[in-house]
Amino acid sequence: MQAVYTCLLYLIQPLVWLKLLWRSRNAPDYRKRWLERYGFCLNKVKPNGILIHSVSVGETIAAIPLIKQLQHRYPHLPITVTTMTPTGSEQVKKALADSVNHVYLPYDLPCALNRFLNTLRPKIVIIMETELWPNLICALKKRNIPLIIANARLSERSAKGYAKLGKAINHLMPKITHIAAQNQFDADRFIKLGLPKEQLTVTGSIKFDIELSDEQQKKIVALKSSWRLQRPVWIAASTHQGEDEIILATHQSLLKMSPNLLLILVPRHPERFIAVEKLITQYGFNYQLRSDNQIPTEQTQVILANTMGELILLYGLADIAFVGGSLVERGGHNPLEPALHHLPIIMGEYYFNFTVICQQLIAANGLWLSQANSRDLSEKVSQLLANKTLKQTIGKNAWQVLKQNQGALTRLLTVIDIELSKLK
Repeated sequence: MQAVYTCLLYLIQPLVWLKLLWRSRNAPDYRKRWLERYGFCLNKVKPNGILIHSVSVGETIAAIPLIKQLQHRYPHLPITVTTMTPTGSEQVKKALADSVNHVYLPYDLPCALNRFLNTLRPKIVIIMETELWPNLICALKKRNIPLIIANARLSERSAKGYAKLGKAINHLMPKITHIAAQNQFDADRFIKLGLPKEQLTVTGSIKFDIELSDEQQKKIVALKSSWRLQRPVWIAASTHQGEDEIILATHQSLLKMSPNLLLILVPRHPERFIAVEKLITQYGFNYQLRSDNQIPTEQTQVILANTMGELILLYGLADIAFVGGSLVERGGHNPLEPALHHLPIIMGEYYFNFTVICQQLIAANGLWLSQANSRDLSEKVSQLLANKTLKQTIGKNAWQVLKQNQGALTRLLTVIDIELSKLK
């Protein structure tokens, strides 16, 4: 089966190139650095260190505290961070600058992987969340390079998909050195797929272990001061196609009750910035682009956040947060970042990427669910706008869930320390 998989992967490469070119229409960085995607990284990485893979922005943000801890504990080991998307790449450069090496992770092709591993020669590989690439897992096992899946999650839907592979997935799982799962539900699903129990630890989610740095806090204070916000603000973050229309229709309705309400709209993918701007224009809003770095006027109704790496700061300007990818079947995005700012959180009913976290927030009344229509969403937002005490209570509830579940990073570092100690 793996041979069939590899053959198909080679055959579809022309389609992969076409997809990259298609995405590059709105995000030109997809047209660049293609050689890295095939393992050509000579003189771009330092060998004999730690390789950390975070596929895109969310995983990269979660990985940053881990990377900084590893830099502190193992200063003699160079760290290479790989991603698959330009947005993830930009996040690495912005957060870590030259303190790490960065390239794209090659596609799961034997020739590309061997070229990459021959150059990098990592002592250990850490993959964030759940990226199960069969050829990569087998190549690392063959070279006796430990592989840890960190902050691992496996939704019921994904588990059912992997289970259809039958014996192939059963043979693959034991080749993973260790999985650090976010919760017992995820852990049980990995075991059912064939992972030996002794190769698994439930560490919790390191996404709880987020803090605002002094620099971030200063930037938030500076933004609040320059924007001189004396008006209510709600943010719709990480939105996907099909959600922006609901958000904008909701904002139209809310403006009838709160004429000075400001919406900060943050699309998930930069290639959608132009399309969302056109949509805002069609709805007739007075808007500004965040990239223009202008101070919102009293007439500004919407700010389109068409910049990268600022979401954690923009949450700090808001009173209420909607987290996207949840009104459409994308599984939702991280609700813990707004919780860090003591914000009441609203999401749609599709939150399967963060099931346990969302259920904890719902149980603590720190997260409200909205149906996928502007009427229900506007009712939720207006209720919070009208009741300051309720808004503050729900925001505090969300923050308490965040604080009560911290500590996963320490447990994950223990797992990594054990594996690295075996290499001495």
